[in-house]
Amino acid sequence: MSAALASTAPPPQPTLMANAIRALAMDAVQQANSGHPGAPLGMAEIAVALWGRHLRHNPLNPHWPDRDRFVLSNGHGSMLVYALLHLTGYDLPMSELRNFRQLHSKTPGHPEFGITPGVETTTGPLGQGLTNAVGMALAEKLLAHEFNRDGIALVDHHTYVFMGDGCLMEGISHEACALAGAWRLNKLIAFYDDNGISIDGQVEPWYVDDAAKRFEAYRWNVIGPIDGHDVDAVDAAIAEAKRSTDKPSIVICKTTIGKGAPTRGGTAKAHGEALGVEEIQRTRDALGWVHEPFVVPEAAYEQWDARVAGANVEAQWNERLAAYRAAHPELAAEFVRRAQGELPKDFAQMAAQAAAAAHGKAETVASRKASQIALEAFTKFMPEMLGGSADLTGSNLTNTSSTPALRFDESGESNGGRHINYGVREFGMAAVMNGIALHGGYIPYGGTFLTFSDYSRNAIRMAALMKTRVIHVFTHDSIGLGEDGPTHQSIEHAAALRLIPGLDVWRPADTAETAVAWGRALASANRPSALLLSRQNLPYAPKAGLDDIARGGYVLAEPAEVGLKKKPQAVIIATGSEVQLALHAQQQLAVHGVAVRVVSMPSTTVFDRQDAAYKRQVLPAGLPRVAVEAGVTDGWWKYGCAAVVGIDTYGESAPAGVLFKHFHFTADNVAATVLKALRG
Repeated sequence: MSAALASTAPPPQPTLMANAIRALAMDAVQQANSGHPGAPLGMAEIAVALWGRHLRHNPLNPHWPDRDRFVLSNGHGSMLVYALLHLTGYDLPMSELRNFRQLHSKTPGHPEFGITPGVETTTGPLGQGLTNAVGMALAEKLLAHEFNRDGIALVDHHTYVFMGDGCLMEGISHEACALAGAWRLNKLIAFYDDNGISIDGQVEPWYVDDAAKRFEAYRWNVIGPIDGHDVDAVDAAIAEAKRSTDKPSIVICKTTIGKGAPTRGGTAKAHGEALGVEEIQRTRDALGWVHEPFVVPEAAYEQWDARVAGANVEAQWNERLAAYRAAHPELAAEFVRRAQGELPKDFAQMAAQAAAAAHGKAETVASRKASQIALEAFTKFMPEMLGGSADLTGSNLTNTSSTPALRFDESGESNGGRHINYGVREFGMAAVMNGIALHGGYIPYGGTFLTFSDYSRNAIRMAALMKTRVIHVFTHDSIGLGEDGPTHQSIEHAAALRLIPGLDVWRPADTAETAVAWGRALASANRPSALLLSRQNLPYAPKAGLDDIARGGYVLAEPAEVGLKKKPQAVIIATGSEVQLALHAQQQLAVHGVAVRVVSMPSTTVFDRQDAAYKRQVLPAGLPRVAVEAGVTDGWWKYGCAAVVGIDTYGESAPAGVLFKHFHFTADNVAATVLKALRG
């Protein structure tokens, strides 16, 4: 316990503190007639030990950079964290607890980042909160290595996570915990609520893992099992975990779900439904809690209030920051910039230069290579970019000369690398990146094949839900990858990603579009992005200018550019590798006097946000439209297309050139489709 925490605390009354959590949780769930009281009742003493004796946080400033991070991975138990935030002094009044799970309240059904002050990440899909915590702990470790100097620990905090059986049953927990052990994240401390109950009842018939041995195999520091209802035992376990210098720690806490409820405690009934009026009264009697619903005695508030202690802890850090700023002014300014999520002041100019350089060279390369070219420029300029790949670095091309491979020595020290080998862990990578972004200080990006976005999709969705700046590099974006066949060929994946609200999806056609896509992704502070990139080489598409690329769709070629001095009779819309097909079809049609405009649409999601006037300018009313993309056709009909040249079946195993002809992705077919559309 820090001196700041100890100096202002009244004599400890852990039972009173734990029962305040229990009362608030059961009252809120009962009033909503919806929720999960079992975890808050069962983990109350664990929360008392952590939040009452160890957690370094300031309720008056939930965002100060060196706070400890707390993640409730078993997010269905959201009333646990809401009770803690209310009791310790965050801006979460009792009225919000009364509005638990109601429209527009700050206490939604699961913890949501950006909604409730003090909630560090959105949890609900089990296992992802734990994985976010791994990303947060990694960010802390890397920032400490990068910025701490001369005995001034500017970055020095822990990441704590509560989790249950469900989190450990989810496969992502294996991906995340194995990485945490490999990365030696000694400031990551997890509490396993080992109560043996899930929604379907006693877990023994379907969950027989030996958690201690499992985590020993991950190279974690395993503490327990301990009695999770013994505050002093949990306190001692936390102190032991904090002494670890080279391993993350798991504290296995044996608990009773719904602790205190006379007939529901220890049963599946306590998990996901209100206790009921009669059971709540019996629980009050058993606990000796004599207060009315939503009434907490002043003595409990005094025990929990962390505002003075939190302000003192932050003040101490501010003193360290002042000393650091005096000794290392440039580093201090850089730290503050990155902690606030601000881009370098010359970012816009640098991004424009990267696009202009690509335009000037006009190289014929795969868009995955175009991505690496852009990354060379951006990663050299932006030290906050933290890359990686799920065992496909040589294919995704996410590494650059400025991002050596991240490695840790036997003592746990980082080599300062900025490219992460995630191994074959697409889902884990995506959720770890979410945690890195939520922590702050880095902009994470990571690569895999587009078809494996299926594995990571829910974490991508969570990034969009939380509005975090995470960048997914998806290569091998179509049947153009060739012989690997339909298991690896992306057919529906671009369309599926475009359906995620808040996710910007880019499928660039050449080096300039790729550079612009990277610039927009990095500048999108409140949106994740996905870049869909080709394996095969793509010729550069000549263009009059670069400004409109960032608008998601733009006029690439008018009829005049192929020798026709007449207004367009039709529009071809294309993305990625199919832009070349559109241009060749335009040329063929021009020979027959048919004037066509070619629109390149690298991002439908960005184009759809443009004003109506611009969209009419690019896609004039009254002209037949034909879309061309090597993917499912459904998403293109919204643009009023007369026809779509796409693929609504799975692919085949053959060289890319053979496949494009087999599935009619040819200039001849595109031209014929336009003529058919003109005939009506």
